[in-house]
Formats: sequence, structure tokens, C-alpha cells
Amino acid sequence: MLQTNLKKELFDCIMKRRSALKYMGTAFGYAVATPTVIGILNSCKDKPPYAEWAPTFFSKEQGYALAQMVDVILPKTDTPSATEMNVHVFIDEYYKAVFTEEEQAFSKMVTEKFMAKLLESSGKESLLDVEGADFEPLFETYLAEIPDEVEEAHEEAIEAYFEALEKGETAELDEEIALRNFANGTRGMAIWSYKTSEYVGEEVLAYLPIPGEYIGCGDVNELSQGMAWSL
Repeated sequence: MLQTNLKKELFDCIMKRRSALKYMGTAFGYAVATPTVIGILNSCKDKPPYAEWAPTFFSKEQGYALAQMVDVILPKTDTPSATEMNVHVFIDEYYKAVFTEEEQAFSKMVTEKFMAKLLESSGKESLLDVEGADFEPLFETYLAEIPDEVEEAHEEAIEAYFEALEKGETAELDEEIALRNFANGTRGMAIWSYKTSEYVGEEVLAYLPIPGEYIGCGDVNELSQGMAWSL
């Protein structure tokens, strides 16, 4: 069910389109793990299976950190974690297979800035040493709500960045904007791919493979037990 025919919609998400991110973040019920959940994630010090994963777009170290990051965003509870649904693999392969060269270069740039900030903030020397708790201060800063006018200014700065690239000019982007873009874009991509995975679509969300009666107005709790429909 993971489709690659929604490039424009998903790129708008990566570009931190306000409406898409807020919808995806609230519709699924959570955005990032609480400190309690992070503590549970860190209770086992053995390296997880994805420690041996070899990404195709990200470096091995970046891929390991990305996997840690998506599991903080979508931790294992009564439903599978993000990495159990191979969200990290999907993100890596999507960037490699679908993004244009300009989009890939932009994604690599914001990734490198975020990972460098992660190392600086955590005091770790290698991304292979980061843990779920290391993302908490960055999430608090770069996933926090900002005024609409500031968000619009960020979007305009990103558009100007791409316009400069198209003209063959030197393109620069403020670090704050790059860090926010990566944090919000990864959250949006993780939730989108998680929700459209086969297992989550059929076993977690409300799923009706053969549509039946149309009910234009009804109680959501009665119709789908309060769950969003799998589309």
C-alpha cells in the first residue's frame, strides 16, 4: 500500500506545508513519544536490528539516527513501532527513487545540518551512539509551534533557495529553517508512510475493503470506534 504516485503532495509535506503536517500529526493521535516512553526505549541497550541496515540514500550513520528518530515519533505501544513497519527504509528509498536531484541535494543538506546539531546537543561523537532521549531537546525546539508569519517566512526562504538553484546561483538557507524543515518533514513523512503501510491500514485504522452503505452524518465512535479510515 506504500505508493509512490503522490510526489507533489508528499513533497509539500516535506516542505513543511502547515495544513498537511498539522493534519497528519493530530489525526493519528500523537506526534512524539513522552519522556516515559523514551525511557522505555532506552531501557534496552542492545543495538536494534536496524543497526546493521545499509541505507541507499542516507549514510549508514544517518540511517541509524533516522531509525532512532522515527521510533521516538512512532514508538511501539499496542501497535508496532515505526521501524517494525520499515518506515525508515521507506523514507530512505523514497528519497532515492522519487526525489529529483535538486530535492535530494536539499534533503541531504538539511539532514546533515540536523545530524550535526544532534551530535552537538547530545555530546556524542558518532550518530551510531545516539539514543531516543537525545532527540528530546531538538524536538522541543524544532517541532514547537511558531507564529504563522514566521512559518510563512520560512516557506518563502525555502522557495527562494530552490529558485536560486534553478538560476545556477549560490543557494543558502538559514540553519534554523533547515533544522525545522528536517524535523517537521521527517515527522510528516514518518506518519504518512506508517498510516499507509498494509498492516496499519488493515489492522489498526478503520478498514473496509468493500465499501457498503454511505452514511453522510454519523457518530465517528459508532462507525469506526473513533479511528481514522484507511484510504
